[in-house]
Amino acid sequence: MTAVRPIGTCFVRAPMARLGWLAGAAWAATLAAIAPAGATTLDDVKARGHLVCGVTEGMPGFAELNERGNWTGFDIDICAAVATATLGRKDAVKYRVVTPASGFPALMAREVDLLPRANARTLSRDTEYGVRYVETTFHEGQGFLVRRGYAVASVLELSGASVCVMAPGGAAQGLETYFQSRNMRYSVLASEHWSEAVKAYADSACTLLTGDITALAAARSRFTTPSDHVILPELIAKDKLGPVVRTGDEQWFSIVRWTIEALVAAEELGISQQNIDAQRGSANIDVRRFLGAESDLGRSLGLARDWSYQVIKQVGSYGEIFDRNVGASSRLRLDRGANNLWTKGGLFSAAPLR
Repeated sequence: MTAVRPIGTCFVRAPMARLGWLAGAAWAATLAAIAPAGATTLDDVKARGHLVCGVTEGMPGFAELNERGNWTGFDIDICAAVATATLGRKDAVKYRVVTPASGFPALMAREVDLLPRANARTLSRDTEYGVRYVETTFHEGQGFLVRRGYAVASVLELSGASVCVMAPGGAAQGLETYFQSRNMRYSVLASEHWSEAVKAYADSACTLLTGDITALAAARSRFTTPSDHVILPELIAKDKLGPVVRTGDEQWFSIVRWTIEALVAAEELGISQQNIDAQRGSANIDVRRFLGAESDLGRSLGLARDWSYQVIKQVGSYGEIFDRNVGASSRLRLDRGANNLWTKGGLFSAAPLR
């Protein structure tokens, strides 16, 4: 049986938890196989009048409920962008809480239309579970947090350092590989739980704290004086995170893909929520195409002519989404780094919208 319990305005479903991930995936695939033939995700979304997005709760900056009971975060804005593209309203979306284990089964069982950010993309996840990773929206990586008082600019300056890490797990393995491959001395203070590793670092039991940069930024934001701690520039492991959809629905895959491309393209073109209406008179043909003035880019996607205009007008460009949720204007204060545009030293560029 599937357990359902309310959380605010959403529901948590934990299908077949006792059977484990593989059994859950097989069960979900069976349900998907008996779904009505010809029913597309876009048809479902339009028929019900809202998108259903599966989000993982409690990650600061990405998906969390604020004091007013409203969802906020990077993942929430990605869902809002897809809802705007398909239905013309950023609030035409409902959020269903999923876990890393239950997200794929919920997607395959058509309980959700989209996972805005799931487990990191790997070959097996992208090919074996009936789901497809659409685009990268966030480059994650394992990094290091250190007190500003050490006055170092690189972890390479910290041979002999003590490192707090959650172990066993990938972070401990990445740490070992990184230091040993550089013949650097180090000692490890291992904790079974992340909260314990953070506390050990906060209590000055170690020089460095290592983990995903988003987890480091979240931990830093909770310290009494966050500015006393610095995330060093090195990434010793990397992951690609982004939206995930079901296989077999090429139209929906394209809608989600080109919504993400539009967010990045807007930033490349200098289009923002604040200036988008002023861009209507632009002589730049790429800007005019983006606004729907030069051609109808929505027709082949099954969307309105002004879908990309509405996405930026209501949600903002990729840079605006990053900045307000996890970047300089947020409490996480993450540097753009690899998540910047290619023209600014990052990895993001948009395919032409034409």
